[in-house]
Amino acid sequence: MENSELKNEQARVDEVTAKISRKILATQEEFNKAHQEITKVQKDYSNNTSVNYFEVDDRMETSAELQQQRNLVTRLSENENIIKRQLGTYNTLKPSPYFGRIDIQDEGELDEEQLYIGTASFVDDSGEFLIYDWRAPISSIYYNGVLGKASYQTPNGAQKTELKKKRQFKIIDGQIKNMFDTNETIGDEMLQDALSNQNDEYMQNIVATIQSEQNDIIRDTYHDLLVVQGVAGSGKTSAILQRIAFLLYHSRDTLEADQIILFSPNKLFSHYISEVLPSLGERNMRQVTFNEFMANRLQGVHVQSLFDRYENDRQNNDFNPNIRDLKESGQFIDNLITYCNQLEASELAFVDIYFNGRVFFSKEEIRTTFEKQPRNLKIYDRFLQTKNALIKILKHRIELETKADWVNEEIDQLSEERYHDLVMDKELGEFQDEEVERHYIAKILVTERLRQVYDAIFNGNFFDPYIQYNHFLNHYSLPAAIDPKQWQLTIEHFNQQVEFHQMDLEDVAPFMYLRDYCLDDGKNVSMKYLFIDEMQDYSIAQLKYLKYAFPETKWTLLGDSEQALFKAVEAPESLLTRLDQAIDSKHSKLIKLLKSYRSTYQITTFVKSILPKNNEIEAFNRQGVQPELLITSNLDQGFKSLLETIDKQADHNENIAILTKNMTEAELIYNRIHRQTQATLLKDADRTLPKGVVILPIYLAKGLEFDSVIAWDVSKQNYPTDDLLGTLYTIMTRAMHQLTMISINEVSPLITRHSETLNNLIITRKIN
Repeated sequence: MENSELKNEQARVDEVTAKISRKILATQEEFNKAHQEITKVQKDYSNNTSVNYFEVDDRMETSAELQQQRNLVTRLSENENIIKRQLGTYNTLKPSPYFGRIDIQDEGELDEEQLYIGTASFVDDSGEFLIYDWRAPISSIYYNGVLGKASYQTPNGAQKTELKKKRQFKIIDGQIKNMFDTNETIGDEMLQDALSNQNDEYMQNIVATIQSEQNDIIRDTYHDLLVVQGVAGSGKTSAILQRIAFLLYHSRDTLEADQIILFSPNKLFSHYISEVLPSLGERNMRQVTFNEFMANRLQGVHVQSLFDRYENDRQNNDFNPNIRDLKESGQFIDNLITYCNQLEASELAFVDIYFNGRVFFSKEEIRTTFEKQPRNLKIYDRFLQTKNALIKILKHRIELETKADWVNEEIDQLSEERYHDLVMDKELGEFQDEEVERHYIAKILVTERLRQVYDAIFNGNFFDPYIQYNHFLNHYSLPAAIDPKQWQLTIEHFNQQVEFHQMDLEDVAPFMYLRDYCLDDGKNVSMKYLFIDEMQDYSIAQLKYLKYAFPETKWTLLGDSEQALFKAVEAPESLLTRLDQAIDSKHSKLIKLLKSYRSTYQITTFVKSILPKNNEIEAFNRQGVQPELLITSNLDQGFKSLLETIDKQADHNENIAILTKNMTEAELIYNRIHRQTQATLLKDADRTLPKGVVILPIYLAKGLEFDSVIAWDVSKQNYPTDDLLGTLYTIMTRAMHQLTMISINEVSPLITRHSETLNNLIITRKIN
């Protein structure tokens, strides 16, 4: 590119950064003023709340003043936060104001427009757009368009235009380090530069490298079920986070970050992606693992995690996969709903409501109340009517109790301050006489005393879902593939688990569905978007429960069927069909991401070789070293080779991950090498990803990537059959730059069965 062109572009960068700098100074001054103002109001508020008042008229006047000040504090806080976010955006833009430029000529216009694309919009004092937000409708041309005819959305519909030029920049600290024109979506040069960097503790925000197929995911606002099946390293997670940022921008008047929930595969992953949205100027969405979500809903019960089950399964061959498949099926949930709707009052697991050690409402009284409700209602409506009837009875008993001796005694002993607190909400002169006022206070005191009874009714504590679920299991019509004796053993196991306040993962979704469906509880109707990462690890029963829990949400699910660690691989198309039926979507779409960007060409090409021949993975042409396979004769030699590999790679890799099949292997390695390497053993409870050498089982590395990966013991003994292919594939695809495999004795047939091409793809060394 001509030197004069570069000078012109650098001059523009200088001009824009100078304007941003001036904006930063002005906004900082504005922020300081807003902060001083809120500090002053808070101080006045604090002084007023310390006023000692007992007279009713003083109390009413002061209360009004305090409410005014509370409202003022709220408004000022909101204003301060807005200014603070603006300041953060300007500070982010200053060192690298934009990354792209498009020259377009709209249909019917004589002049071309030059538009610069960055992570946020920037408008100068005259109102001119110097930078367009990457999420703006017109910016879609940068990601999707090639030179020539194009279009973009406007409030009046699609606008036809012609894309005359597409230019890409790398700007660091206000200086253009690289600049080139391209006809591609994003040129290889830009991608190569971004992907060659060392892996960080956090996922990087690289909106400059969004590909056309990723852009389709990011900007989709039509489908209520979007399923993204992407090969390892295809940018699924990055696209989904950028989709969340786009949705917050696109629907900024109607959508808040708190109305979006993302189900992450583990806590490490949650930490890893936690900085992407803030770097784009957005607040983080709610983020939770499925186990955390369920454990929070089952307070006091230890919910088995997917990882606990994985470890237990490998040590226990007694479990019946047919029973697990049944409990995790959509049909099981459908049958459970039918069961609930057909329950008679005599079959419901009602329990007594106690107060002060005695029965306040007996289960017989509750059952009779339930029986009186119209039989044509759904069970949750009959429960609601029962709650209302019980509360009506409770209010009557409260009225009777106001005349009890203990109430009069308590009123006589009230302090003056407590007395005034009780009547604070009443207007002066509202009480006709002392008796009316006394009755008013008595009713408050009795209501407070019986609050726990009201709460028990409101929360449905007169219904025992554990007994009811047990009843459901005992009356379930079993398919022929399941032995009734084995089924009874699982029921006994469930009851034993309940005694110890524990629950297996396969029972959690159906149990929660029964409890919440009967009581019409557990729904969050304010949530608008739900995202699930590693969707292949979820059962249909779990997904149906999540759809019940978040009924108003649009769904985006992403995963890779080849990374199915916990169950059999399923074709994306058949999975979409099952999901359509399970969550009753109206508009669904499947998008496949087939090009892998994470790993070097050499690593991706080798990984492809261990998969079935019809796999669709496309390797991105980023060159690196060939993967290495070390075959050792015994365990001690394996550990020696492991230490030598770490020593050799430590200087040029910021993080090295030793990935294992399970936690037992990870702990074994840690105990043998941590003193020599200062390695860190990561467990399910860990939330941060340290630098250096880390050791972890593969299920905790889902969604993560590392500069170098050492796959431990890829031997025939450790990986004998095809059901472990997903595990091996997932381990290998965590590597960005280097992949080393260590085998104790004979190598797994999953690696060697294509030996005719293997020698060209990896370096093999036998170590005696």
